[in-house]
Amino acid sequence: MTTDNRQRLAQGRRWVVKIGSALLTANGQGLDMQAMASWVRQMVALQQSGVELVLVSSGAVAEGMVRMGLKARPEAVHELQACAAIGQMGLVQAYESHFRDHGTRTAQILLTHDDLSDRQRYLNARNTLRTLIEWKVLPVINENDTVATDEIRFGDNDTLGALVANLVEADTLVILTDQEGMFDRDPRHDPDAVLLPEVQALDERLLAMAGGGGALGRGGMVTKVRAARLAARSGCATVIASGQGDNILVRLRQAEVVGTLLLPEQDRLAARKQWLAAHLQHAGRVVIDAGAVKALRQGGRSLLPVGVKSVEGNFQRGEVVACVDEQGATVAVGLVNYSAEEAGRIAGQASDRIEALLGYVDDAELMHRDNLVLV
Repeated sequence: MTTDNRQRLAQGRRWVVKIGSALLTANGQGLDMQAMASWVRQMVALQQSGVELVLVSSGAVAEGMVRMGLKARPEAVHELQACAAIGQMGLVQAYESHFRDHGTRTAQILLTHDDLSDRQRYLNARNTLRTLIEWKVLPVINENDTVATDEIRFGDNDTLGALVANLVEADTLVILTDQEGMFDRDPRHDPDAVLLPEVQALDERLLAMAGGGGALGRGGMVTKVRAARLAARSGCATVIASGQGDNILVRLRQAEVVGTLLLPEQDRLAARKQWLAAHLQHAGRVVIDAGAVKALRQGGRSLLPVGVKSVEGNFQRGEVVACVDEQGATVAVGLVNYSAEEAGRIAGQASDRIEALLGYVDDAELMHRDNLVLV
């Protein structure tokens, strides 16, 4: 049995997969190498079918606890950070080894909340991830617990998964857990609880249905629902499913109805375009020639530096900037890839001249079409 929404899920081009601590460490017994091998095999199969994948993995603190013989999760921040530092070694080595067996290259990325709240670092992280995806290198992301403090800690990797899904503009966030999915009541305490196969992520009733967390992780069903709501803001669907099920990722790719699908109100691109269109205040303007106007309006193209006549304002990279024609009429608004000073230096120039003019190149486009909406 499949549904239209499951079919759309199966056709998504970019997935973020998040795997929790309890799954990875076999409930505190050390890294479950057999389970990791199975998930890796499935992710490689998804990659080969055309899915662009990013992995968000918990487990560093839990693995560090196992290595140090600790039975209870430490409460002191410095002890948690030490466990993370110890456990991260084993975690990344295990992933690298399993993926290497399939000829798949991997990259490790550690993030803190500051990395995604600071515009410059956010854009740097996004560009690095986009490059890795283009190179078909699978990023393995974890929270940087070794330097995070209470103020900047994500709190759980479900939230991190949602933020990464927004960062890479994913279609789907898959949260693998030790539960079959989202139930209307806690199935651990109510045998009559019913699995919800498909719900709206922003349904206010979901938070009341969710329960608490486990001993090893910081998350629970509440954090998974909140993560799904956060992912939905950028049009990303979320699946909460059991990582203990056979071939769960492959079955999701085949549109099988397993786990709980939490749907956004609109698709990824529509959500992003609506967000851009809602920005009434623009940090600056770029005046574009008739050829660029035609390319944007009729061709659905990105804005290249060669089409820019002049630059107005003092905007920074990543801010919302208006594109106006030579008569001053607004044609589009979008996120700019270069500052006003940089844009002024490359205006009217071919993209292959950017490096010579600036000494580096971040993007070939001044504004990418996915970050631009016509007015």
